[in-house]
Amino acid sequence: MRILTKLTAAGITAFAAAPAWAQEAAEAVVETAAADPVPNPGNNAWMMTATILVLLMILPGLALFYGGLTRTKNMLSTMTQVGAVAAVAMLIWVIYGYSTAFGPEGNAFFSWGNLFLAQTTPDSTAATFSDEVISEYVFISFQMTFAAITAALVLGGIVERTKFAAVMVFTIIWLTIVYFPIAHMVWAGGGYLFEMGALDFAGGTVVHINAGVSALVATMIFGKRTGYPTEPMPPHSLTMTMIGTGLLWVGWFGFNAGSELEADGTAGLAMINTFVATASAGLFWMLAEAVTGRKGSALGFCSGIIAGLVAVTPAAGNSGPFGAICLGAIASIVCFICVAKLKPKLGYDDSLDAFGIHGIGGIVGAIGTGIVYQPMFGGPGDGSTAMGAQVWVQIVAVAVAIGWAAVGSAIAAFIAKAVTGGRVSEEAEREGLDLAEHGERAYNY
Repeated sequence: MRILTKLTAAGITAFAAAPAWAQEAAEAVVETAAADPVPNPGNNAWMMTATILVLLMILPGLALFYGGLTRTKNMLSTMTQVGAVAAVAMLIWVIYGYSTAFGPEGNAFFSWGNLFLAQTTPDSTAATFSDEVISEYVFISFQMTFAAITAALVLGGIVERTKFAAVMVFTIIWLTIVYFPIAHMVWAGGGYLFEMGALDFAGGTVVHINAGVSALVATMIFGKRTGYPTEPMPPHSLTMTMIGTGLLWVGWFGFNAGSELEADGTAGLAMINTFVATASAGLFWMLAEAVTGRKGSALGFCSGIIAGLVAVTPAAGNSGPFGAICLGAIASIVCFICVAKLKPKLGYDDSLDAFGIHGIGGIVGAIGTGIVYQPMFGGPGDGSTAMGAQVWVQIVAVAVAIGWAAVGSAIAAFIAKAVTGGRVSEEAEREGLDLAEHGERAYNY
């Protein structure tokens, strides 16, 4: 009986203490949640999808777009370069690229402290633009695809005459001294242009100005294609280019809407802007062709589509839909003038118009973002920064991106040329890089 009495008393005591234990446990859970935010599964799922959409832009999108614009004998070479450059960018991103761009330690121009992703675990999180977080591995993967496609875009200026080895050496150096620092300056807290207040929602400076200017510099250093501009060098398959254009447009929704890092209203704004700016630009390029006495062409439509996508990239979440329509139209016309008039006049051989569309379109989009951001034009800005002041910040950001990309690309191109020779022989160029560099053909009849 004494034993039973003691057990009963202990049970009553435990029962009475249970609410206190439950309260303490609940408070501990709340404190843990406050200290360690948990990623929203919906945002994580959207960002995984957006990451895959950006990969779609590279392979097959950009590979088909660029491949179709080259001559038959260089189709596979161009596609192989796009794929290989993207692959090496992904590996370097994991080894030291993410650390150089996003820290955790750093200064205004580059960062360090997470080589080989040694500090990242499945429980690590990355901040978004609200109080939400996403899994850091997802953020790393998303940004990795940006590095990969930017490096691949540069190839548009130098295809059809550059050695595969030269392309790979150039890419490794270029990513290290150009892309990673610019990404840090624009997108990382503490970065020079980030702290200045530059607006670049999805990569107008980091991706397009960077790639376009780099392509122009590399074009100058590696030289013109044999026979340019006297020999005709038309695209061998506009059908392939059109397919690539469609895949790029679809993938660009991951590029632009994904840059919000959440599945929210701003991502929706970026989505509709990516629709309407692109549609506007595609039509206005064909209109520009008609006004200048040409026929509205499929190549013109594809070029306009890309120009619109480039221009709206920095403005995707920083503009209202009407501002995006205007930005797409203006960028398309300016890019058309650059490609159709300026390039022939200056004589540089930007093979696939990487500078004429990505460089020029990126400049128009980046500066124009300072205008369309204003609430008077339907933009999401609150008016706290005057339009003139914001435009000036955008111009400074553009100037920094141009200068950094030009100098860094020149260094990378000269080193690649010294190490590998840079170009294939004239005989190999006339035979075609498919056979000369890779021993295979795109088409066997």
